[in-house]
Amino acid sequence: MKKLVTAVVLSLAAVSSAQAQKTLNLFNWNDYIADETVTRFEQQCNCKVVQDYFSSTEEMMAKLLAGGGDYDVVIPTQNAVEALIKQGFLMPLDKTKLGNVKNMAPGFMSRSYDPGNQYSLPYAFTTTLIGYNENRLQELGLDPADWRIIFDPEVLAKLKGKVTVMDDSEELIAAAMKYLGYSVNDTNEQHLKEAQAVILKAKPYWAAFNSSSYIKELTVGNIWVAHGYSSDMFQARSDAREAGRPFSIGFSIPKQGAVLALDNMVIPKKARSPELAHQFINFMMAPENAAELSNIVGTGNPNAAAKDLIEPEILAINAIFPSDPQLETLETISARNSKERRFTSRLWTEIKVR
Repeated sequence: MKKLVTAVVLSLAAVSSAQAQKTLNLFNWNDYIADETVTRFEQQCNCKVVQDYFSSTEEMMAKLLAGGGDYDVVIPTQNAVEALIKQGFLMPLDKTKLGNVKNMAPGFMSRSYDPGNQYSLPYAFTTTLIGYNENRLQELGLDPADWRIIFDPEVLAKLKGKVTVMDDSEELIAAAMKYLGYSVNDTNEQHLKEAQAVILKAKPYWAAFNSSSYIKELTVGNIWVAHGYSSDMFQARSDAREAGRPFSIGFSIPKQGAVLALDNMVIPKKARSPELAHQFINFMMAPENAAELSNIVGTGNPNAAAKDLIEPEILAINAIFPSDPQLETLETISARNSKERRFTSRLWTEIKVR
């Protein structure tokens, strides 16, 4: 009897251990995967997905490099991938487990931040642009497709207290650099100081630095203009429609150009379930799952095989799928070296305290 009880206990312990291992810990941007997609993966792999969220690259990097959370899959933007590779933080991908890699569009593969995609594979892309209350801006006669809408005090005087900008040094400084006609990757310290000056002059007119709740603020009408991601603006527009708001939400890429963010799937070296992590990455490269990112979340899509499954009205939105002329005005943010990071960090600290 004792042997039988022992065997049962050991069997239950083994089952419990196996169940504990069947958890995928995902560290992702807010609102960046559809619930339906998560449920389908859980059912297909008989596992549980546990998600943690971040609202800026700085927040994500700070948590990862401080040792917080043994995540299985993280979704960093290209400049963060480059930094994580240099830090030795990532596990090389086992391509023998990633058969769906054939579905990816060649133009999004083997980029300079990860030649040969040794550590990362594309997930989705967004533009950082302007979301706005169409009714209010039409009443005021303001052009939303211009960075003046968040940086020019003359324009902002009509919007005081109704504008939010991202609480993200890289994104906000990049927007100011574009407004001034510089590259987002310009490292000239004088040019960066000019961008800081633009931000400081505009700051008194803004309601807040906000990278986490501007979707809701736009949707309920508390703010009229928001600096943020195209996928978030897509969500705000959908939410406003579903709530029957007496206004509509639009979003535009400013004519001066903007940031194009290519987000990626990576596996940290400390991942608890690397096998399940590879299954998730392969799952997300299947056309039907990749298409859901565009159809439900409103992201741009690096998956060539998914294009025929994306709703035509979404493919037609230039702010999500930019036209060729618009693409020429978009830039991805590159990783800065330590000296450049220290300088921009000082500029950002001064912006926040003044």
